Amino acid sequence: MAAEKAKDPKAKESKDPKAAKAKGPDTDDDTDEGGEATAETETAPGKRFPGKKLVLMIGLPVALLIGGGIGAWQFGLIDKLFGGGHEANGESGAHKTLVFYDLPEMLVNLNGTGRQTNYLKLKVALELEDQSAIKLVESAMPRIIDSFQVYLRELRADELTGSAGMYRLKEELMFRLNTAVYPTKVSDVLFKEMLVQ
Repeated sequence: MAAEKAKDPKAKESKDPKAAKAKGPDTDDDTDEGGEATAETETAPGKRFPGKKLVLMIGLPVALLIGGGIGAWQFGLIDKLFGGGHEANGESGAHKTLVFYDLPEMLVNLNGTGRQTNYLKLKVALELEDQSAIKLVESAMPRIIDSFQVYLRELRADELTGSAGMYRLKEELMFRLNTAVYPTKVSDVLFKEMLVQ
């Protein structure tokens, strides 16, 4: 029995794994009796990955990292992580005081094609950046009223219907206000009363 074990090369490999690794590629043990390659030659440590596996193993994680970075930047997480959001936190912590200024009530006749005349009664309040802006708005009041009157008299009653009409009116008034009181900035125009007859 001992002689049979000595003749069998597989028995040697199973007993001494270091000796099996030390054998080179020129030995006969790389193939079995049928001439087929064994598992050792198929998974050689120096074998390269095919192109598709390389793209999946390297390209996909890189693409995910880039996409995640872009998403974090869009949601403002990068500024929070790296301390860039201190200014915004400082403003919210100071509880910025809101300053409102009421414009005088305006009554204008709207542009119409028929015999019926339509009127617009409008009361608005302005949201300003600080208390010092009130003096600048009061000094520019004739210019503000003039620009409002010119614009409002060109409107038709059907242009003021619905939320789209209100939004368009607010944007136009904001533009005219900021032009009239420059360099002061009006933050918002708030409708207190709007009546079309």
